[in-house]
Amino acid sequence: MKFPPLDFSRVRTYPLAHRKSTVASSSLGQPWSAGGTFRDFLQRLPGTLAAADFREIVARLVAAVRAQRPVILGMGAHPLKVGLSPLIIDLLERGIVSAVAMNGAGVIHDFELASHGETSEDVAAALSDGSFGMARETGAFLNSAICDGVLTQGVGIGQAVGERIAAASFPHVSLSVLAACARLQVPACVHVAVGTDIIHMHPQANGAALGEGSLRDFRLLTSVVAQLEGGVFLNLGSAVIIPEVFLKALSLARNLGHVVNAVTTVDLDFVRHYRPAMNVVTRPTQNGGRGFHVTGHHEILFPLLCAAVIEELSSQA
Repeated sequence: MKFPPLDFSRVRTYPLAHRKSTVASSSLGQPWSAGGTFRDFLQRLPGTLAAADFREIVARLVAAVRAQRPVILGMGAHPLKVGLSPLIIDLLERGIVSAVAMNGAGVIHDFELASHGETSEDVAAALSDGSFGMARETGAFLNSAICDGVLTQGVGIGQAVGERIAAASFPHVSLSVLAACARLQVPACVHVAVGTDIIHMHPQANGAALGEGSLRDFRLLTSVVAQLEGGVFLNLGSAVIIPEVFLKALSLARNLGHVVNAVTTVDLDFVRHYRPAMNVVTRPTQNGGRGFHVTGHHEILFPLLCAAVIEELSSQA
């Protein structure tokens, strides 16, 4: 088989001015000037890709707050471990976040930060001798709070633990997201997968309380999601549980006749996972609204988002 040379003199071209380009000079970033403000920083970001998405997310969050539409913060435990509790509590106190949803591990870090001012153990070191997850106060306090709140008071896990932490006079209670939710009467929903949290290893763990309390919190979250039209759902660092819970809450709300289509969903994580991509960003917005991925480290990205929203809200005050 022979391959004769092509005649490249016949290649067709066209004027560059006739082409539709995807990058314009107006979208380029601007150099920093010493002494500038945070608003200056935002305005100097490039107007493309993740920077453009970031601006759009900020605008949608501000619009939701101004319109008094819900902003739900769903999260894993990692955001608390990397120091974001004070920022989350600030958003609650400012009325920017309307409800919080977290997994069971988030409750553990929230309690330990409030009671002892520290959290997170060296799993590899403790696993070898079976001491991993066996901190006495963590298991005793949280299992007691859950059992009493769920089985006696008839509330969910989030409210049960938040109220118990708030009443305990811990030295660092100001660091507790759940206590802040209890104080501000903001829905705090805890979604437990039995066997995944260290307090489930303790003898005080009660399956009936864990199951009933988590179900109550799922139904509470669904009642918030039912009002999410025009609102925002943020998934901060949960790869599986919160995306799955959100999708079911959304389906249930729609099943009950609520219109939840024009919503903004945002996945914030340091890597992109399948379930947040499908269950937060893509599927919930297929009837309207818009979903976003913003990838980066929680301890950098989330403070930037908080600051940008607060700055924008202050400029419109």
